[in-house]
Amino acid sequence: MRLVLLGPPGAGKGTQARMLGKRLSAPQVASGDLLRAVVRKRAALGLEAKRYMDKGALVPDDLVLKLIGERLSQPDAAAGFILDGFPRTVAQAETLDRMLQERGARRLDKAVAIIVADNEIVKRISGRRTCKNCGAMYHLIYDPPRNHNLCNNCNGELYQRDDDAEDTVRMRLEVYAAATRPLFEYYGRTGLLVQIDGIGRPEEIQQRIINALGGAGAAVKG
Repeated sequence: MRLVLLGPPGAGKGTQARMLGKRLSAPQVASGDLLRAVVRKRAALGLEAKRYMDKGALVPDDLVLKLIGERLSQPDAAAGFILDGFPRTVAQAETLDRMLQERGARRLDKAVAIIVADNEIVKRISGRRTCKNCGAMYHLIYDPPRNHNLCNNCNGELYQRDDDAEDTVRMRLEVYAAATRPLFEYYGRTGLLVQIDGIGRPEEIQQRIINALGGAGAAVKG
């Protein structure tokens, strides 16, 4: 199965992509993870991407498309995939369509939009904290560490990522509204779009998605 997950940053796309990936036997292809991985390598591509990410701006299409194309060319994505955080613009969506056609692959099955209000998004993201040592993640409200500002696993110091600061989150939401919301109309015209309420337990949200896919569940492999 070939799915695109849409929604603002912090809507839960990553959580749902991981859960659905296991259920549908399809790899999660997360543009954010790909970008952060190339940033960690500190290669020229990564350093260029970081300048945009730190400001909450969209990374230019040519950088993102290169990473996505390389990932979709790997064997585990041949039968299907779950795109998390890509496409973010109509231009990227059009390029993805062409990319699939050029490879002789079946078109997307669905574009699933997870809907969450902006105020809830700000609360979710600005409360995130990450361990500097092992990378474990916490939330000051929903999943706080046992000891203030210290990781439960390794006692490492917790920090707030630059792109999780409240001002940056609000900027990211403005960028999302301007650049990504038009994708709703793009996929709506093709009949691929389904919109899902993103408030609730992850298991509840996943069941809404499965229902919207026609009860696909574990039966659909690719």
